[in-house]
This record gives sequence, C-alpha cells and structure tokens, in this order.
Amino acid sequence: MNQPYKRQYRQLDDETRQKISASSRNKPKSAEHKEHIRQGMERYWQTVPNKEDTQYNDDNSQEHES
Repeated sequence: MNQPYKRQYRQLDDETRQKISASSRNKPKSAEHKEHIRQGMERYWQTVPNKEDTQYNDDNSQEHES
C-alpha cells in the first residue's frame, strides 16, 4: 500500500488551498463517511514530510526540543 503521492511537502500555496476548498463546499457527507475520510487523511499525512525551510517548522521544532 506504499504508493508514491504527488505531493512532496505538506504546505500548499494559497491559490491551491482555495481551489480545494471551493470544490469541497456544499457536498453533504454522512458521519460514517467523514470518519473514514479522517482516518485516511491521518494515514496519508503521516507519510508526507514538512518543508525544511518554513518558518512554521522552525518555531514548532524549537518548542518540542525543550
């Protein structure tokens, strides 16, 4: 099940985020379906690394090193 994904890093540009948000609006889903989506996304995000040069990473890693 270890298939390569198109995305190399977690961060997306704002334009891409807006397109994804617009395509997902007004599509009702059952509670069971939402739970399956959540579980799948958790598994997916465990395989996608953060970019090394982001401000978020620097701030976040310093908090966890203490």
